[in-house]
Parts: sequence; C-alpha cells; structure tokens
Amino acid sequence: MLRFNRSHLPLNQKMQDFWDINGFLVIEDFYAHEECDKLIYKSEKLINDFDADSVKSIFDTKNQNHVDDNYFLESGDKIRFFFEDKAFDSKGNLINDKKFVINKIGHALHDLDEDFYNFSHRSDLDDIAKKINISKPLLLQSMYIFKQPNIGGEVVCHQDSTFLYTEPESAVGFWVALEDANIDNGCLWVAPGGHKGPLRKLFTKIDNVMTLKTLDNTPFEETTTPLEVKKGSLVLLHGRLPHYSCENTSNKSRHAYTLHVIDGNCKYSSNNWLQRSSMPLQGFV
Repeated sequence: MLRFNRSHLPLNQKMQDFWDINGFLVIEDFYAHEECDKLIYKSEKLINDFDADSVKSIFDTKNQNHVDDNYFLESGDKIRFFFEDKAFDSKGNLINDKKFVINKIGHALHDLDEDFYNFSHRSDLDDIAKKINISKPLLLQSMYIFKQPNIGGEVVCHQDSTFLYTEPESAVGFWVALEDANIDNGCLWVAPGGHKGPLRKLFTKIDNVMTLKTLDNTPFEETTTPLEVKKGSLVLLHGRLPHYSCENTSNKSRHAYTLHVIDGNCKYSSNNWLQRSSMPLQGFV
C-alpha cells in the first residue's frame, strides 16, 4: 500500500491517481504530535465537565440502538457524549470511570470548541478537498472517537454516504489518528477500489422514522487492507468505500478524530439523520 506524507503536498498526480483507484489515501505526519495531544487533552476536559448521570446514550453500530434516540438524532449542531455498549452493568451503573467508557463525542466539535475549530479549519485541508474534486467543501460533522481499551466497540462494515447522503454523492471522511492505530487496538480496514461499487444502504427518514433502507444487495467487496497508521496521520475515505474497525481487545486506546465533508454544490438530503437547524455549514477556511 502506498503511503504519502506532508512532503508530498500539495496533492500530486500520483496521490490523486491512488485516490481515484483505491478510494482512500494515507498522508503520514500531517498533524504534529503536539497538535494531537492538544485535542486529546481537550477531550479529557470535555468529559470531566460532562455529567454522566444526565444521559445514558449508547452508540452501537451492530444493534443500531441510537436510531430512535433523540439525544443522538438532534446532535448535529451540538457537542454530545455517547457511551460504549458495555459501559453499564446490569443495574445501569457505569462499570468504570466515565473517561474510560465513552465511545465518542459528536457532532459539531469543529464549530463549537475553539481547539477543535483550529484543528479542523485549515487551508491545507481545503486544498486537499478541492484536489479530490470537492469544489465547495463544507464541514458537516465531527467525531472524537475513543476506541477504549478492552471494550472499544466494533464498527461494522459500512459506507459513509449511507448516513450522509447528497445528490450527487459527495461525502468524504477526513480521519486523523490521534494515537497509533494498529490491528491490535482496532485500526480501520478498507476494501481498496470498493468505492466503485454501488451504495448498498441509505439511512433515511420514512414516515417520520429513521430507517436503514436497502438499495442494493450486492455483498461488500472484501475488506482486506488494514490501515495501520502512526499518530498524526490523515486518512481520506471516499463516501462509498466499504470500511470497518474491529473491537479493541487490547489494553491501549485508539483515539481518532473524524471530519466528514460534503460538497456545497450538491443537495444535502432533508431526510438524512444529521440536520443543523441552528448553524449553517462552514468551509475549511
């Protein structure tokens, strides 16, 4: 698998060709370790200030329990906290300190927190987006993903455009490794070239209820490639690229930060789960 780094920027033809053929791209050393550490420290502060007794919202891609959870569905323009499936015991009590059982924070960190804003709104990210044909990049959602030691949940194989649909499709994930990601602690796995296949499912509102609608029964291409990357690496993921991550059974976390970007020249569906009623979308710059 070809890997690139900051010295190759701005995106050259070789990088663009790799993206077009494979549907993903790894750029190592994109962020400095100090920048990653600043985000890690801020996530800790946000959790410290979060009242874990105020809400018990679980994010679990296997059972999709969050599909009718208003705390989740109304988080597109807020900063909210979501627990791991295994965060609670049979009596509903946390099994560990809250900072070790949070699954993720989402979904408007990039607009509402100064440190996340500065991490997200950058001219070099804008340049990358435009080089991969996102003519008017808009930052739709952000997630701080913890992949907690021993209980970090599996994220089942999916395509991001299923959940962030535009016409024509334009969603791209900008995924940043805030810590080293490897097979042991639940790194991403991708299906190279799988973005050329059809969109299989659409998470859409039908009769005022969010529903995972099947569009095409073609099995996903085989996700054969683990993206083991170092801290500070930026990974681009095409909206149709099948990808997943395994449960983290190791004793090391795998913190990551993800931005999902869409093209403002495309129509964002009003039936998507994520809506931003109180804030217009912004670009990278």
